[in-house]
Amino acid sequence: MQISKSKALFEKAKNYIPGGVNSPVRAFRAVGGDPLFIKRADGAFIYDEDDNAYIELINSWGPMILGHNNPMIREAVIKAMENGTSFGAPTAREIEIAELITTMVPSVEKVRMVNSGTEATMSAIRVARGFTGRDKFIKMEGHYHGHGDSFLISAGSGAITMGNPDSPGVTKGTAKDTLLAPYNDLEAIEKLVAANKNEIAALILEPVPGNMGLVLPKEGYLEGLRKICDREGIVLIFDEVMTGFRLAKGGAQELFGIIPDMTTLGKIIGGGLPVGAYGGRKEIMEFVSPAGPVYQAGTLSGNPIAMAAGLSMLNYLNEHPEVYTELNGIGDKIVNGFKTSLDKLGLNYTINHLGSMYSLFFTDQEVFDFASAKYSDTALFGKYFQSMLHKGVYLAPSQFESLFLSTALSDDLIGKILAANEAELSEIHS
Repeated sequence: MQISKSKALFEKAKNYIPGGVNSPVRAFRAVGGDPLFIKRADGAFIYDEDDNAYIELINSWGPMILGHNNPMIREAVIKAMENGTSFGAPTAREIEIAELITTMVPSVEKVRMVNSGTEATMSAIRVARGFTGRDKFIKMEGHYHGHGDSFLISAGSGAITMGNPDSPGVTKGTAKDTLLAPYNDLEAIEKLVAANKNEIAALILEPVPGNMGLVLPKEGYLEGLRKICDREGIVLIFDEVMTGFRLAKGGAQELFGIIPDMTTLGKIIGGGLPVGAYGGRKEIMEFVSPAGPVYQAGTLSGNPIAMAAGLSMLNYLNEHPEVYTELNGIGDKIVNGFKTSLDKLGLNYTINHLGSMYSLFFTDQEVFDFASAKYSDTALFGKYFQSMLHKGVYLAPSQFESLFLSTALSDDLIGKILAANEAELSEIHS
């Protein structure tokens, strides 16, 4: 595989961009080698600057449900651009997409558009604090809610211990209001609540986390969180930036039948363009300026190009529920094929799977939280990643990221993915 152009671009990029990339995971440090610089994408494929083609299983970290460069979305963007690219003023499309989101997502009665998932989660926490008059909030270990200061906190010595900053530049003052708990552990939540009585504004989590690899909620876990939050007056926030409109039209909350107080969204509602949103119960969202006292603003929020792309995508998903049957079928074919190969090769690795999301963990342990995910053999994953790349399959460059599937994956392409996977597993264990 010739990647000389990507190598040259990476060397040049390091002169002008920190680490040569604009988001850390792109640097390939977790898997070795140099990152590929992508020139174009279409359907199930991406193409690098050296014109190598790869079957791609990230789909821009989730939003490309219908595959890359979808003609319907591309046409909507081009048509919107004929009228201008940014106004900094209200547009009719903002109302259309807001109304559509409220009809599709069970928890959302009102919604505010922003420009990224990070903006959405930061804003949701601020609104929850303003609504409750409390300062602290609970987040789960290994759950990623963007790079806001409050979210870059690592666990301390126990579930009740205050967090410590996980990145230079995050102050101890910020960290003291962030409480950490392991995912799938209701007892830990109860201890945190008891130790911080009437001080916790919100509990935020990915209902189905995808940023420590895909991990599924245990039976009764989400229901238990809902009951605790109701009892304690805590705002329950589902971060559905990844799962919203992907696992179902109404996201994980529709799939599991658990309705949070607030929801953060992103990725898919932009059809691949930079968009985020947060919404929830009317009485909570009425605290957002200018309706209420909690300030949040953005010049590019509700950008007309992004709104056009998002409307195109969401209208299609809303009108074609069969997409989810198709996506789930694709996920089943790939994961069942992986399991068959593991059995054939006598390997006992763990696969977590839900709908069109899955992760292959290089561990024989059950993976149900961040601690158990870290039992994975990351060095072995790096070898697997590189070999799959050379076989023409582009995976997420980290053991601790979910993969995302699209309807562009034909049976023929699925067969190629399964063949590459079995050949690679056989090679690294021979």
